[in-house]
Amino acid sequence: MIRFTRVTKRYPRTGTALNDVSLMVGKGEFLFLTGASGAGKTTLLKMVYMEERPDSGEVRVSGTSSVTATSRDVAKLRRKLGIVFQDFRLLEHRTVEQNVSFALEVIGAPSAVIGGKVSRVLTQVGLAAKGRALPRELSGGEQQRVAIARALVNDPFALIADEPTGNLDDRATRGIFQLLREINASGTAIMMATHNLELIRRHEYRTIEMSRGQIVFDSAESAAAPRQTP
Repeated sequence: MIRFTRVTKRYPRTGTALNDVSLMVGKGEFLFLTGASGAGKTTLLKMVYMEERPDSGEVRVSGTSSVTATSRDVAKLRRKLGIVFQDFRLLEHRTVEQNVSFALEVIGAPSAVIGGKVSRVLTQVGLAAKGRALPRELSGGEQQRVAIARALVNDPFALIADEPTGNLDDRATRGIFQLLREINASGTAIMMATHNLELIRRHEYRTIEMSRGQIVFDSAESAAAPRQTP
């Protein structure tokens, strides 16, 4: 579903962000992505929704190749992905319902179906009663739930979450992570970048650690490795 094949990305001012990275994420998988700041996590996630393209190698997402994709192809791909950021990125002067419906309006969804879809996802994230509130009237955890609802309203096959709990307290973090687990249980793949090592330790999801643009640990490979006889 998501495949990186020997992907390298360099920036003129900061140098190598990804160095010969190969990775495959399967349908419905939950993946933690961790590592120090500057390790390459955000660049890797941007490659998935093709905000960035490799200097060499290929990223293939649901049949779309970074080598051949046109801007139209990328636009179509993003309609099948949900993207959530640390800083929520809500429209401050629009209500919760309007923030979520905006994701449907920009792709030309029929107005007759927008209301029902918005209502469904707001119920899913626990905000059915907050539809007419403005972002400033919500807590940080609630704002992130709105952002997740906006990401889900197009029924994506994968949700890309870049530090989604980075600005939240412990209680809100637990709530958001439980919501992501429920979304994953319904069949949506999750790729979640996080610095929260305690969160990673408490849950047995696949974990990839990055350092200086390379994958230095993949728990899936570690689990698959044969045990050596003492």
